[in-house]
Amino acid sequence: MYKKLLGIFLGIFLTVSAVGCVKTNSADKSTSSNTNSSSNTNSNNLTIAINGDMGTLDPGVSMDNMSWKITYPTYERLVEFNGESTEIKPGLASKWEVSEDGLTWTFHLEKGHKFTDGTEVTAEAVKFSFDRTIALGKGPADTYKVIKEISVVDSYTVKFVLNNAFSPFISTLATNYGSIVNPKVMSNEKDGDKAQNYLANHTEGSGAYKLEEWKKGEYIKLSLNPNATKKPQIKEVYFKLVADPSAARLQLEKGDIDIAEGIAIDQIEELKSKSNITIVKKPSLFVDYVYINSTKGNAALQNKNVRQAINYAVDYEAIIDQVMRGYATGMVGPIPNGLWGHNDSVFQYKKDVEKSKGLLKDAGVSTLELNLLYSDRFPNWEQEALVIQANLAEVGIKVNLNKVAYATMREMLDSGKFDLALGVWSPDYADPSMFMNYWFDSKNQGLSGNRAFYINNEVDDIVRKATSINDKTQREDLYKKAQDIVIVDAPYVYLYQKDFVLPISKNLKGFAYNPMLEGIYNLSEMSK
Repeated sequence: MYKKLLGIFLGIFLTVSAVGCVKTNSADKSTSSNTNSSSNTNSNNLTIAINGDMGTLDPGVSMDNMSWKITYPTYERLVEFNGESTEIKPGLASKWEVSEDGLTWTFHLEKGHKFTDGTEVTAEAVKFSFDRTIALGKGPADTYKVIKEISVVDSYTVKFVLNNAFSPFISTLATNYGSIVNPKVMSNEKDGDKAQNYLANHTEGSGAYKLEEWKKGEYIKLSLNPNATKKPQIKEVYFKLVADPSAARLQLEKGDIDIAEGIAIDQIEELKSKSNITIVKKPSLFVDYVYINSTKGNAALQNKNVRQAINYAVDYEAIIDQVMRGYATGMVGPIPNGLWGHNDSVFQYKKDVEKSKGLLKDAGVSTLELNLLYSDRFPNWEQEALVIQANLAEVGIKVNLNKVAYATMREMLDSGKFDLALGVWSPDYADPSMFMNYWFDSKNQGLSGNRAFYINNEVDDIVRKATSINDKTQREDLYKKAQDIVIVDAPYVYLYQKDFVLPISKNLKGFAYNPMLEGIYNLSEMSK
């Protein structure tokens, strides 16, 4: 499955809050007063400044984290992420069982959940929703290719049969892709579109909220779903488009809004002194790293000693301190801290110029010239590229910087037409396979995830086995074994794990950050 646009909703250096996928063509409506945002002093209302408009709101289509701000609180799923952790808890399903062979998953629904029109959520609705997503064949459908069939056992029991055992399946159900849609939406179908056009700007879920109003380029208003099982204190939520971060900051300071996304790092520092503002700072699962093209780039990169030399040449602390200004932490291994499977004791490279030079000598490399690919999409990449260029020059490697348009970069990454490239990643679901299988399995070469074009048959066998069994301890052991191998093979340079930083009103209570729901708010638990 393609990552959500390479995880770009977190990849901007100048903005460190959860910003969603950036829309560069949105009009600046920062001065708009049409959202009734002045009413945010009302404890029943919440106003969030966002810096880009929404795409489609159809959960069977959307891969856009910005749109998920709306769809996640307006729909429910069989299971949910538990608070601020990546663990799974019951959602629409109160319990579930998995067969010994890992192929059959049976879910038992909790009674009483209702869509906005009062229709009860049943097993038929669950089957309809997944069948619809798969039939649409859009991005979310990729996640559920593993499903062979879905059957309704009774009104409150639904059974999934998989083509093959896939242990991360339960976690995929907690994502936006697993949203359960009211089957009555099909009354809005036109020309066989399965109501795509309708759901692009309407919601038909059983979540605590429903879409009340959407004024394109200005704001989106959510109101309570009168039939929802949850009864939040916040009755109305406004997502207000404020494209100018400085304007959003001023509105937050004045108390006109409760949350401001897209605020620059230097302004975050200034906001720390404001008595009416709290700065939320949490470790995220978003990572920044370098792809070393191990098979299709410069022939020298096929030698793991050369790849290790590159890892030893990089000044990780300088990138974190100078480029990210401390709003990041160093990575230890390919699985980020905060996700199960992370191994804090795995070897991590540190800058060692002499060690790097020695490895190049052992590889028989006296001169080496490489191209470093990056995009104009992310401002931090310019500075990162310059640091890496200078670092590799210290060990005798000449690096030519190749800055291209984002679309061009994606094409080059998919075809392997590069030596080194900057990259970002964040998981779609809470499972180490999102890193270990996508990054290292040779069948995922290119944009799918293995952008280093890395090939190791032993690693292939290990990571594939890890997704075919359900025992968590066994899976962790397998991923530890694979991590030890790939660290030595060094197809990537792990730069840092980015912090989530967000300024919010001190009056806002109950805010919780879940690293799997970057930029998505726990509106049902918030109060003022």
